[in-house]
Amino acid sequence: MSTLVIVESPTKAKTIRNYLPRGYRVEASMGHVRDLPQSTGDVPASITDKKVRELGVNVEANFEPIYLVPKDKAKVVKALKDALKSADELVLATDEDREGESISWHLLQLLKPKVPVKRMVFHEITEEAIQEAIQNCRQVDERLVRAQETRRILDRLVGYTLSPLLWKKIAYGLSAGRVQSVAVRVLVGRERERRAFRKGSYWDLKALLAVEAEPTGKKVKSEFEAKLVTLAGRKLATGADFDESTGQVAAGRNVVLLSEAEARALQERLSDRQWTVTELEERPVTRKPSPPFTTSTLQQESNRKLGLSARDTMRTAQSLYEQGYITYMRTDSVHLSGQAIAAARSCVEVKYGAPYLSPQPRQYTTKSKGAQEAHEAIRPAGSTFRTPQETGLRGREFQLYDLIWKRTVATQMAEARQTQITVQIQVEDAGFRASGKRIDFPGFFRAYVEGSDDPDAAIEDQEVILPPMRSGDHPECQNLDAIGHETQPPARFTEASLVKTLESEGIGRPSTYASIISTIIDKGYAQLVGSALIPTFTAFAVTDLLEKHFPDIVDPKFTSKMEQTLDDIADGDTEWLPYLKEFYLGNTGLENQVKDRENNIDPKDARTIHFNDLAAKIRISKTGAYIESEGGNINLPRDLPPADLNAEKVETLLKGPNKLGLHPETGEPIYVKLGPYGHYLQLGDKTDENPKPKNVSLPKGVNPETVAMEQALGLLSLPRTLGMHPDTGRKVQAAIGPYGPYIVHDLGKDEETGKPKKDYRSLKTGDDVVTISFERALEMLAQPKAVRGKRGAAKPLREVGVHPDDGEPVNIYDGPYGAYIKHGKVNASVPEGQTVESVTMDMAVEALSAKAGTKSKGRKSSKTATKSKSTPKSTSKAAKSKSAPDGGTAKTTAQKSSTAKTAAKTAAKKSTTKTAAVKKPTGTRKKVQTPE
Repeated sequence: MSTLVIVESPTKAKTIRNYLPRGYRVEASMGHVRDLPQSTGDVPASITDKKVRELGVNVEANFEPIYLVPKDKAKVVKALKDALKSADELVLATDEDREGESISWHLLQLLKPKVPVKRMVFHEITEEAIQEAIQNCRQVDERLVRAQETRRILDRLVGYTLSPLLWKKIAYGLSAGRVQSVAVRVLVGRERERRAFRKGSYWDLKALLAVEAEPTGKKVKSEFEAKLVTLAGRKLATGADFDESTGQVAAGRNVVLLSEAEARALQERLSDRQWTVTELEERPVTRKPSPPFTTSTLQQESNRKLGLSARDTMRTAQSLYEQGYITYMRTDSVHLSGQAIAAARSCVEVKYGAPYLSPQPRQYTTKSKGAQEAHEAIRPAGSTFRTPQETGLRGREFQLYDLIWKRTVATQMAEARQTQITVQIQVEDAGFRASGKRIDFPGFFRAYVEGSDDPDAAIEDQEVILPPMRSGDHPECQNLDAIGHETQPPARFTEASLVKTLESEGIGRPSTYASIISTIIDKGYAQLVGSALIPTFTAFAVTDLLEKHFPDIVDPKFTSKMEQTLDDIADGDTEWLPYLKEFYLGNTGLENQVKDRENNIDPKDARTIHFNDLAAKIRISKTGAYIESEGGNINLPRDLPPADLNAEKVETLLKGPNKLGLHPETGEPIYVKLGPYGHYLQLGDKTDENPKPKNVSLPKGVNPETVAMEQALGLLSLPRTLGMHPDTGRKVQAAIGPYGPYIVHDLGKDEETGKPKKDYRSLKTGDDVVTISFERALEMLAQPKAVRGKRGAAKPLREVGVHPDDGEPVNIYDGPYGAYIKHGKVNASVPEGQTVESVTMDMAVEALSAKAGTKSKGRKSSKTATKSKSTPKSTSKAAKSKSAPDGGTAKTTAQKSSTAKTAAKTAAKKSTTKTAAVKKPTGTRKKVQTPE
């Protein structure tokens, strides 16, 4: 008997294949095999209804969806059909969640098997789990599929209905999303708080005290710190006592607010007085280990401890799961199976010893709002846990597995026992406090908090040791400082804190957070500066419009309620069709809301950001934000946080450019100007005779307020010819570009294309573009060139190897839409269902070849592109729809040229199934999930 088993990815297939007996053939679907159309150009010509073509869903026919087999999946589907021909049984082994269920359902619809079909589910890829799963198969769960289908249709309706409205009223290319827009509002809300924040200042005193101790039988002075907490019996003001909206001590707070003068006077008065210990309290406390990881907490902790984005965390966890190292990584549960608990307890005994084992097995209860998945927590796979060192993993995979291993093992370790020590010290009318912490037994700290595998390793950073003291002791004051403080605005969200907030509010699903955050950044709604997510002015404009006209769409409670409804659909407690009808077609449904309010939205007002504390008008254009003024529009720097735009900043910008002086040779004025990408120098005024005055960016680190004329002249002299290269006899120059200062070597023209060829090198730290020598430039040009990926990433995520055709490197880089493969000038997406680590050279070559072929076809169809200018409106709108308004999930479609429409339609017809009946649920799946 021959059995065909279908999973999502080749990596998963390879791992599972090892645990199945002969007669089982395992193939990969490469993720989803069908999807809703991403543009009207993909919709079959037989469907003529404009609205259906635009939405990809026939809302008038019970929300009947259009399903297409993407062009890059046609070969996969054919291969699966061919494999099924020789099979006596079909086993669908996609992931055990709603999207995995959806993939299995789509496979059934496409393959139409005439042999028995089973649904195989498991939450870890180990021999024991696979053997058990193959013996306990079930059927596809229609309720889970229906819930996922409803989610997908909801996301499509919100995205494809509201996004075109944003294009018309604010700027083309913007997107709205059911969860994405709420997340953006959360970021904007925090930035509003920062704008409203008013700084307060306060002073206190910090003392360095010393007492005599005899730790080794010899008297020594032991020092410790104490802070002023009371004065004349009243509590001293701290940052928590201030009103953030006024910068003053909040009403009703009976506290002492010290000025600098008062603090320094008090410092002078107390420094030579007698200090007395009045009270000493020791309070025992215990700490329990944190629960094992869920999807959300793994993303948060990985971001905090490893600096990984949510997307990178999920990508790495997916690879670990598919290789059989961890259990399924999309889960809301903190439950551990008996097998997992036994394995963790065994690790504790072997690694740390019996004293570190919790007296009883410790189990956790899931408290996550709307927890849905019937999985365990994320843990090492198997009945015995491999230590991180035993896995042979490297890089990110090792780091993440190490984090998961330690967190899981720590759950079965004894509680940490500590003693909190508080010492009250009086000097005249001033009360000081010293706080300490002693670890009496480290317990689980050994595995997780400290991260040490050695039970005897030091963990001093967990302790604050105070010297032995008794009431009535008189410490000596070694030093007394007056210290000024300023209250700080609410911290901006990091990826970790945003994930935590979304989950606590019940917004979306943790498995989608990675793609949501990526979309917010890629669509220009936020910038990731360091670890902070800073919303842009565009985010403010979009949020203002949605709050004013579609408040439910960006209401966290409304979105959370939708999630609960989807859970109810999955449980069979709510009917999906009435819910969709009410949401979209009801009297107050989204479609009617857009129709009723579209004409009431003034585009000029929608593009205006209303800051109550600014008289200036801030508006949005397709190129960014600007200040509208009578003297002309002033662009706002793209990296300027909205909270930092105050009246003083506006006044500085409106003053216009700073005139440094006149060029000594030409007599033209030299200005320091501010543009969307930062400060730059401009030589001369813009006139009809001189429409494009020469300008050059100020290098990083050059202060626009203090730039000297000599330095400006040097920069304006760029590009500067340094000499003629000894090998080619061609120019070597120094210049500044969008990415900073660089050296360029002119290599003449390419013999095949006739285009100029140039060799570039970015300047290193310490090199000055104005003074760099010819010899130094030659030295840099002689060094190997660093390949630069998208977003300026100089190092690849992974080096796949050398291309078999030309021996050139094939690498994988991180780009704004995810990982991509690069060979020479050809970039190709990592095949769907693959991870950075799982891509083989054969896969890479195939993807690159397909992309190179697509580019070639695009060049051949240039004549068609010229002719298409006179195409009907429907075709024009098809081209416009390529921006993927539901959140930019279709990178490939967004990159299509309108010149390929004819070919795309033909291909779409060939790889399209007819509109599915509404009674059959469907869904959509990508490994990095579709933004909501």
